[in-house]
Amino acid sequence: MCPPAAPSSPASPCPTPTNRPSSIRSQWSRPPRTAPRPRRSLPRPCPARCRGLWRTPVSSRRSSSRRAPLGVVPSVLAAGALAMVVLPLAGLLQRAPWSSLATDLRAHEALAALRLSLETSLGALALSVVFGVPLAWVLARRRFPGRSLVRALVTLPMVLPPVVGGIALLYAFGRRGFAGRILYDLTGWRLVFNTTGAIVAEAFVAMPFLIVTAEAAFRSMDRSAEEAAATLGARPAYRFRRVTLPAVAPALAAGAALTWARALGEFGATITFAGNTAGKTQTAPLLVYLDIESGHDATALALSLVLLGVSLAVLVGLRDRWVGNP
Repeated sequence: MCPPAAPSSPASPCPTPTNRPSSIRSQWSRPPRTAPRPRRSLPRPCPARCRGLWRTPVSSRRSSSRRAPLGVVPSVLAAGALAMVVLPLAGLLQRAPWSSLATDLRAHEALAALRLSLETSLGALALSVVFGVPLAWVLARRRFPGRSLVRALVTLPMVLPPVVGGIALLYAFGRRGFAGRILYDLTGWRLVFNTTGAIVAEAFVAMPFLIVTAEAAFRSMDRSAEEAAATLGARPAYRFRRVTLPAVAPALAAGAALTWARALGEFGATITFAGNTAGKTQTAPLLVYLDIESGHDATALALSLVLLGVSLAVLVGLRDRWVGNP
């Protein structure tokens, strides 16, 4: 081969890549490009729905045996929970005196107890509405120190044993209680062991249900209508009566129904604070307890069916509000 030409020489005797013959250039040129070979595509991952098709029978049996207890355990526990609720009700319905039910309910003691239960439960509902709805509005719309403590104290009767609540009422509003003594000295009126005491005891236990429901309604309602009424010059009392109350009326009705049902079935606080006097404080739950103790099972079962029907009707009516439509 010829050595490379110097840059100063005008011409080189050896052919360069530019002045070589075509035969020589063809030897030095790159081979023509060909189409690239197609890449081998990797197998796609199997989707989740067909993965089980590739498993061996042994692994399939193992996985199914592992998953089986996970599906059986919740069903067994759900059946146990349902049995705990249904079996007592079934026992009550099975022992009920269906043939003499109307006669047992027309007895003098049963009618008096039912009438007194209706009166005291409606009185407790009235007290709950008068005092509970404003308190719920304050808890929902006003911020003040100790609001969480007030809310906890208000809802305490919901989890407090009713007998403990009755003892607390007795030491507060009894004749020797700090509030009952002042009330008796000023007015000569006492709350304990009379019909008024039964109303107070039922309101003490049932009022938190109305307060909780009303507070949630006041807090979650759209306040744009109230603001529009305020810009038009409406006073606060007018806005509350014509705008706020209609907006929360369904929630208040649900809370009132639940409060009334709870007051109708109250036993522990009533017997502790108001006593068990026929015609004055002996409501239907107290008469049921007395008849069971004295061996009059027929009247007790008849009254129990009435109370069960009322409670079931209230809960069925409020189901859509609690859990929503299925």
